[in-house]
Amino acid sequence: MKTATQNACKLCTPLGACLAFKGVEGCIPLLHGSQGCATYMRRYTISHYREPIDIASTSFTEDTAIFGGGRNLTTAINNLISQYNPQAIGIASTCLTETIGEDMNLLLSEFRKQHGENPLPTLFNVSTPSYRGTHADGYWAAIGAILSSLAKQEFPRNLGVITPGLVSPEDLRQLKKVFKVYDYPLLLMGDYSETLDGGVWESYKKISPGGVPVEQISQAGDASFCIDFTTLTQNGGTKYLGDNLNKQRFTIPMPIGVQLSDRFHRLMRKLTGKEIPEEFVVMRNRLLDAYTDAHKYTFGKKAVVYGEAELVLSMAVFLEEIGIVPVLCATGSDTKLLKAEIEQNLKHPEKVQVEVDLDFDDLTSLVHKGDADFLIGNSKGYKLSKALDIPLIRIGFPIHDRFGAARVKHIDYEGSLTLFDRVVNTLIEIKQNTSEIGYTYI
Repeated sequence: MKTATQNACKLCTPLGACLAFKGVEGCIPLLHGSQGCATYMRRYTISHYREPIDIASTSFTEDTAIFGGGRNLTTAINNLISQYNPQAIGIASTCLTETIGEDMNLLLSEFRKQHGENPLPTLFNVSTPSYRGTHADGYWAAIGAILSSLAKQEFPRNLGVITPGLVSPEDLRQLKKVFKVYDYPLLLMGDYSETLDGGVWESYKKISPGGVPVEQISQAGDASFCIDFTTLTQNGGTKYLGDNLNKQRFTIPMPIGVQLSDRFHRLMRKLTGKEIPEEFVVMRNRLLDAYTDAHKYTFGKKAVVYGEAELVLSMAVFLEEIGIVPVLCATGSDTKLLKAEIEQNLKHPEKVQVEVDLDFDDLTSLVHKGDADFLIGNSKGYKLSKALDIPLIRIGFPIHDRFGAARVKHIDYEGSLTLFDRVVNTLIEIKQNTSEIGYTYI
């Protein structure tokens, strides 16, 4: 019987919260726990996004692990204010502080009382013990915490709130483009498109520019609708807006491929009252044309998909529609909904093995040479790819062994076309490399 996780197929819960916090303008993530947690997350995010990313820590020691870290939290927030002058501080708990039962709301309430009428940055906190959930769960919980802290109701306005999940900065820019073409105001939660993939600075900035201003997030309570790109997460995201402020809320899978992008644009047409813009119709046709041109390369191939549950679901639908069988869909999340969603969204779910709450040791025991033509997932699958001598198409998070992870496209017709080209060219390269003839014209 297995007693421990070996090379987890997921990352720490507060890491996802830190990514969500980076979507708020002028926000510094602060981990209430040991320095090691912050160091690990800085290393993971910096090597994926290739940007300077500060994640602060309350730096627990042996004493604070026993007597509580209230004083450390106060010191950390005061240090951040004096050193960074942030507009907001997003605080995530860790395994240690959750285990000793730190009452974060009480500690922050006392901190605010200490400062009286003095202006403070906006403070919000989220519970993210890593022994419960994944980095994706931390992301959704943090978005929920931000909205429940800031969203207010003043007067109804035309505004769409979207929580896209852990997509790339390039995907976030694509979503902003979609709303711009529909000519509809957007509040994009977790908008780290600039903070984690910005340009060159003329002088050093302590906090990366970009993100959604706190004042704009407060308008979420007036939104006309909200959409979460997940059908697998029960809590977090815009759930607070739907449950507590009676906003129209829709949950759909991440729009990858024609079928799921169609679902997204049909919803946009319904909610905005506008026909699907010609620009997207043209791109959809271009994607379909590419499917037709390349079906001889993709039809009947087999793939193993792994990573965040939302990404795995959408990738499985995309692979099936281009003729590839996703023989194994795996995630480190323990969601019981993935199998049901696979069965609902795929035409031939009987060909798909769905595995949840597994690590790469489990994955390695499930996949043998000849089972699949390629893997598709994050960089953590490289060793399995090498052992099986099959390619790995890198998507999702983290991508540590390639450059340009922030600009990998996944969503909407445009992102799907880029992804499709990568899949097809990978298959062509396999054929070329394994041919004794050595094709130069395929």
